[in-house]
Amino acid sequence: MVRKLLLVVLAAVFATTASPVYDGQTPFKTTQGESISPAIDKIGDNTTHWTQNDRDFIHCDGLTYEVVTHPAFNDHRLRIAEPKICDSGVKQYSGYFDIVGGKHLFFWFFESRNSPETSDFVYWTNGGPGGSSFIGLLFELGPCRIANEGKNVTRNPYSWNENFNILFVDQPVGVGFSYEDAGGPKVDRSWQAGEDMYAFFQLFFSRFPKYSDSNFHMAGESYGGTYIPNSAAVVYKHNKALDAQPIPGLRKLNLASVILANGFSDPYIQFTTFGEWLCEGPYAIFEDPNDPQCRIWRRKAQICSKWTQACYTFGTRFVCSSAEKYCWDSFITGFEKFPINMYDVRKSCDRSPDKDGPLCYKEMEWLPVWLNGVDVKKELGANPAINFTSTSPKVYKDFLSSGDLMHYSAGLLTDLVNDGIRLLVYAGDTDAACNALGQSRWVEKLPSIFRGEYSQVPTLAWRARSTGEVAGTVRTVGGDGSTAGNITFVTIHEAGHMAPYDKPAESLEMITRWVKNLPLTE
Repeated sequence: MVRKLLLVVLAAVFATTASPVYDGQTPFKTTQGESISPAIDKIGDNTTHWTQNDRDFIHCDGLTYEVVTHPAFNDHRLRIAEPKICDSGVKQYSGYFDIVGGKHLFFWFFESRNSPETSDFVYWTNGGPGGSSFIGLLFELGPCRIANEGKNVTRNPYSWNENFNILFVDQPVGVGFSYEDAGGPKVDRSWQAGEDMYAFFQLFFSRFPKYSDSNFHMAGESYGGTYIPNSAAVVYKHNKALDAQPIPGLRKLNLASVILANGFSDPYIQFTTFGEWLCEGPYAIFEDPNDPQCRIWRRKAQICSKWTQACYTFGTRFVCSSAEKYCWDSFITGFEKFPINMYDVRKSCDRSPDKDGPLCYKEMEWLPVWLNGVDVKKELGANPAINFTSTSPKVYKDFLSSGDLMHYSAGLLTDLVNDGIRLLVYAGDTDAACNALGQSRWVEKLPSIFRGEYSQVPTLAWRARSTGEVAGTVRTVGGDGSTAGNITFVTIHEAGHMAPYDKPAESLEMITRWVKNLPLTE
């Protein structure tokens, strides 16, 4: 009798409540009397579940989430909150993607500001390894930008959700608000995330099917140039399997393109062009290309290329981690002795904590100020015990130690490109970390059915319609001139590693035309 009365009371409360709110006292239980997802049921102490209108909810850590599961993915679960900050004019979802074994990836989704029901869908991840995707969200291309030393945020008129729906995910585990339970498995290689992210997409689109028919674009910046080829290859593999044998309840993802933003995808070429670009490129930091440091980099490039080739050939952790240590120390770590911003060599950089910090942008230190605010964390559904940081030294160290950096991730794109999935690679031309010279060369050498034709096409000026001025260059192959092409490489003039930060209007125009499959040059 007491249980029936309790259910009647709960039904009356929920009937008048737009979104379920836990009162902190009522002992909720599922109407079925069982946990929602047994394999990954426990999140924290005093976890409670209930069901309302065929939707499941969970309350833990003082927070309430909707819970989404899928019979094909018993080891995965979504916990969803509905924040109204950053861009209050659009629908938002945030929360955690729980994975059996104690991994919890944080995400934040924004609908398009214009016609979300017909807009394309973009998945975005930053790099590092160990960089939070909230760098992209709050510093580059998201609906709001960090401001006033982290005391607040301001609306970004050049947000990429002006024209399409966008999803930011803090991955791998240990980055940003993402976390792992004590004793959880270590994630230190990019391929490990691919299957989990595929499960994430399936759960997300099963809950929000109105987005599932949209063209799907996978985008990553910096080390995202390694993450994204791995994840896109998994999506492509599963799509082909569903073509051969459809499975009820699983959706074929409409993978339309891969977007790599100042990405690191081919270490053999990109490491060996590091010194060449700094000594002979358009923003050379030495007046004399035969400066002693330039000669050192040339010698190290020859040794690095041999190490990298050995990694490509053998692929073992020992060989690849040894190659990574030599090449990384020779170029990336070696560059840090110069008081120059590696991500934009036009700028100086004092890396001391009270000055520019290790990443040379003070805004990186503003992100945790805002995101760790009690009200912000509660609104987002972020675990109150997790302290957000813009970068994770542990993830950075784990990935570099595994040799993940040295694998030829660009090669994973060959089958996709040959099958009609479009590839956009863009580079801000003042970036040294993933310089435009190295990116242009690996794109030209990418094995694909377009390789021969691409080597013959000219590089054209790109004039931004928003400014009327030349914004960069574009080189493209495929299509009939009325589309964005199958493989397109774009340089953005006077932009660094985080091009949407330096050139927001031009970057928005570029990505909008790409997503809508319109050429940059006409």
